[in-house]
Amino acid sequence: MKNSGGSQRLFWMVGSPVVALDILTKLLAVRHLPPYPLRIFGDWLTLQLVYNPGAAFGIHVGAYSRWVFLALAIVALIVLGSMVRQTKPGDDMRLIALGLVCGGAVGNLIDRIHSSRGVVDFVDVGIGVHRWPTFNVADAAVTVGAILLALVLLREGRQEEESGPTEASL
Repeated sequence: MKNSGGSQRLFWMVGSPVVALDILTKLLAVRHLPPYPLRIFGDWLTLQLVYNPGAAFGIHVGAYSRWVFLALAIVALIVLGSMVRQTKPGDDMRLIALGLVCGGAVGNLIDRIHSSRGVVDFVDVGIGVHRWPTFNVADAAVTVGAILLALVLLREGRQEEESGPTEASL
């Protein structure tokens, strides 16, 4: 079933602010963060500017990481765009999840296109030496969106199992 334009509006209402907030916070981080960690909430939350040439959690595939991850992001956005178009009207949770993931993917894609240094990361959380990898707004949106999308798809799978095979699947 194709999604109506009215339902897709929710996708854009979620994804577009993610991109805008990601760009704004990265610009602020690059322009204003000092060259040392800025403590916001003790050791638990600091802001520290780093450039990540790899992917999430520091995954790196060598000298061509920028281009490999740029290409993978474009492929992912094509697949996710297809999922948006196939979303049934009224499936708001799926559209919100896809908006978060796509908005975050676009935010980091812009960084990869813009700079050979890598994606701008600046949020650092943890306790002492036990730190989460430094991240940004786009990373947070992708993570939350991916978890929500996984739950939505799991729910859809259970509903299909409960309803049995349809004529289209036979």
